[in-house]
Amino acid sequence: MKHVPDATADRKFESDNTVDRVGVDGLLSELDEYAVEQALQLAEKNEGSEVTALCIGPAGAADAVRKALQMGADKGVHIVDDAIAGSDALATSLVLAEAIKKIGSPDIVITGMASTDAGTSLVPAALAERLGLPQVTFASVVETQGDQIRAKRDGDAATEVIGATLPVVLSVTDQTGEPRYPSFKGIMAAKKKPLDTWSLGDLGVDAGQVGLSVAWTQVEDTAARPPRTAGEIVKDEDGSGAKALADFLASKKFI
Repeated sequence: MKHVPDATADRKFESDNTVDRVGVDGLLSELDEYAVEQALQLAEKNEGSEVTALCIGPAGAADAVRKALQMGADKGVHIVDDAIAGSDALATSLVLAEAIKKIGSPDIVITGMASTDAGTSLVPAALAERLGLPQVTFASVVETQGDQIRAKRDGDAATEVIGATLPVVLSVTDQTGEPRYPSFKGIMAAKKKPLDTWSLGDLGVDAGQVGLSVAWTQVEDTAARPPRTAGEIVKDEDGSGAKALADFLASKKFI
């Protein structure tokens, strides 16, 4: 899961053009809530299963793990280390993969389809490669039976049904079903659930393998979003409004 800046807050960048993740309110990425929900549903269908919520981020990112625990996850792991700041998807996948190996050998590693603050969708594939597991991505419907998993993936031109044998890395979309809201009972129960905090040293990851200095991508410049301008009004005083509207949409390549 990822702890992301609140989209309704006054988001800003640091002097090195990385996202400010300390001086702004953050929360569990909305798209990752769908991954938590699917993990909980699968665990409920398979007696004896448990869900571990894993997150990388500064101290405040522990709130994202607590949210997952309140929803019903059994355990939480928060990786926090100053050296990770500015890491790209490749370095992030390295840290997550080593954490997953330390946790154990899960049947399914579930992620959201993308993070709401970056939107690259690269981490699930990179995770699968580092863990040596097959990947089933962008699933809108997930079904399991024994050690088999079937997922429906909706594309622009067709719908696919993909099958795989566990263990797998699975990413799910926001079409899989609304995430549950933490109940009062769940909130109280979460306070007693284990939440471990690990550093890079705990994972055996060299600080020189992560961070902005070794990132394959880097933001060189940022600019504030320009203020919205007034829209164009199409009037229909002489019956030509429909044509004027069509011409306007065509000029913008909407039709």
